[in-house]
Amino acid sequence: MRTVMESDGPTAVRVVELVRDGEFTRVAELFDGPLRAAVSPDSLRAAWMAEMSRVGAVSVIGEPALEPCGDGLIRASVPVVCERGGFTMIMSIDAAGLLQGLRLADTDTAWTPPGYADPSAFEEREITVGSGELAVDGTLSVPRGSGPWPAVVLLSGGGPFDRDETGGPNKPFKDLAWGLASRGVAVLRFDKVTYAHPHVADQAGFTMADEYVPHAVSAVDLLRKRPDIDRVFLLGHSMGGKVAPRVAAAAPEVAGLVIMAGDTQPMQHAAVRVIRYIAALEPGPDSDAAVAAITRQAAVVDGPTLSPETPRVDLPFGFSGTYWLDLLAYQPVSTAAALTKPLLILQGARDYQVTVADDLAGWQAGLADHPDTTLRVYEQADHLFFPGDGPSAPSDYQTPQHVDLAVIADIANWLLRH
Repeated sequence: MRTVMESDGPTAVRVVELVRDGEFTRVAELFDGPLRAAVSPDSLRAAWMAEMSRVGAVSVIGEPALEPCGDGLIRASVPVVCERGGFTMIMSIDAAGLLQGLRLADTDTAWTPPGYADPSAFEEREITVGSGELAVDGTLSVPRGSGPWPAVVLLSGGGPFDRDETGGPNKPFKDLAWGLASRGVAVLRFDKVTYAHPHVADQAGFTMADEYVPHAVSAVDLLRKRPDIDRVFLLGHSMGGKVAPRVAAAAPEVAGLVIMAGDTQPMQHAAVRVIRYIAALEPGPDSDAAVAAITRQAAVVDGPTLSPETPRVDLPFGFSGTYWLDLLAYQPVSTAAALTKPLLILQGARDYQVTVADDLAGWQAGLADHPDTTLRVYEQADHLFFPGDGPSAPSDYQTPQHVDLAVIADIANWLLRH
């Protein structure tokens, strides 16, 4: 095991300073080979621009916390305070001072329960989902009493989310779990494999199916074995909503699906649309460069040369060619239409990430002949189903909020009826 060196701290702080100052090429020069192949300076700029639109400009860079993390690496966590919140930049540094990993994590902020949650109405216990080296931790919320209860497995959006889908001061999945459990529905939520085991996303053959399906199926099986559970549903948010029909096809015992802001527009096209939207909120050279970069990368996904060997650096989000080929082959709407299960599709009208025009329209058209589909639009809801007024912006997510009570009530009533 490599000893923590004094030089690891200054290296970590310097990386944050370079990113803050827009020196993305110099940061990329500190990447080791695999990371450099996956993340370009333009990709780094786009990610940083999106983060700054959410939390505002950097005001304070804190002292790094250093710890060995195996394979001769040191994990450095640098707290960063911004105008409207903060985050932690986490990086893995090798003995040569090069970065083998770099990501942003939300700073843990105290969460307060929503008024519609009644902690006396349910109990929670820690559970393990999956087995072996890729097992993940989770939380099961069960109503008090003998039951049996309907249960729902939560599938979070794209990215390495924890079980609460934590973002800044908000925990929308904890809102859902506590709100639904207070109304007679058991809820199982768990850390994504990419959160608990970040290295899996770097594997060449890793796909969206690998990211979601094995643990979701394990969670369904775990609930079906409980005598106090009589039926199990899936609830997916954002990419979790997109993939929910795929999980249901792999777990035919699922009783039905709730899809919250599930995207149907091809993700490479949505990425361009979202970056353009964010760039319009904060125009400038960095925004223009980010739009140009994501547009070039999306064109590679759409082009004839996409293959498992396509360099990650040429593709959106640094996903592999294999990941993108799997995404292109999967059709969430037709997969859902083939399911003989009830479907509840929910959409926020103020959502700029997944929209009524670009995504809900796909569900509406493709499920027109499905015998049991309910679609609901919440006029004041954003992507996280937080209520508000006016155009939604990334900075909204930094304000402490809760999933709208109307959304919680509608989901609970639908689950209890089916």
